[in-house]
Amino acid sequence: MMRALSSYRVQLAFLLAPFVIGTFLLTVVPMLITLALGFTEYDLFSPPRWNNFQNFINWGADLLFQRALYNSAWFVLLAVPLRVLGALLLALFLDRTGRACGIGRAVIYLPTMIPEVAYALIWLLLLNPGYGAVNLFLNLFGLPDVGWTLEPFTARVSVTVMWLFQLGEGFVLLLAALQLVPREVLEVSLLDGANRWQRFRFVILPFMVPALLLLAFRDVALSFQGVFVSGLLLTETGPYYTTYFLPHYIYDEAFGLFRYGYASATTSLVYVVTVAIVGGLFFAVRWWRRDDANA
Repeated sequence: MMRALSSYRVQLAFLLAPFVIGTFLLTVVPMLITLALGFTEYDLFSPPRWNNFQNFINWGADLLFQRALYNSAWFVLLAVPLRVLGALLLALFLDRTGRACGIGRAVIYLPTMIPEVAYALIWLLLLNPGYGAVNLFLNLFGLPDVGWTLEPFTARVSVTVMWLFQLGEGFVLLLAALQLVPREVLEVSLLDGANRWQRFRFVILPFMVPALLLLAFRDVALSFQGVFVSGLLLTETGPYYTTYFLPHYIYDEAFGLFRYGYASATTSLVYVVTVAIVGGLFFAVRWWRRDDANA
């Protein structure tokens, strides 16, 4: 018995080794180097010079950084809950058999398969203020054209809506989690007279909390990256820097101004903000579950 267990552990270690080594070399090491460069003044043409916390102090006087931080926070707080909620509602609606539901699942997942640049160009054609399909559709009902990418508010909404449509992976995850809910538990709740809301609140939701939490963590991390292409191609980070996010700011500082130390410090901030949001979600869910247990 012990020999079989030891052999299994050795095989498992060999199977996991490439992924662990790849994660360490391609993720952990670059992250540590970025954190270290954040405390230096480095322009790629000369050796890094240690400048303590000066890069972080400079944020207080950098209005462009403050604008990018505000835009990114606005996007995360709006887009992530909507995307998780949208994936959940679609999973609940399509958790049934039938050809129509199968087609619906495929349609929902399809935008996820389109490359980011092509996807952004499609939305650019749809939301073009002059000849876009959305404005042409509004004209059919006598409604005026909307400057989707020309007005500050509509530009933000356009980037958010564009990102919301790529929820196929989250939808598949939640659909799988929903199908793992024990059917006998649902049948017992029906016999006890629970209505739809009560079955969802007290039976389905507790089983889906791990999947919802995982999806929220993933979308928070992706939200800081997923806006780069859309903000650049759809709105050109405008108007008035309305869709200028932290990834654009980091790119400009690093590859436009060659301020790699300052860009590394800002990247470190993205790490910290992501961990803080994920930690907040984790403790909020723990508090919610503890409160339910005490009720």
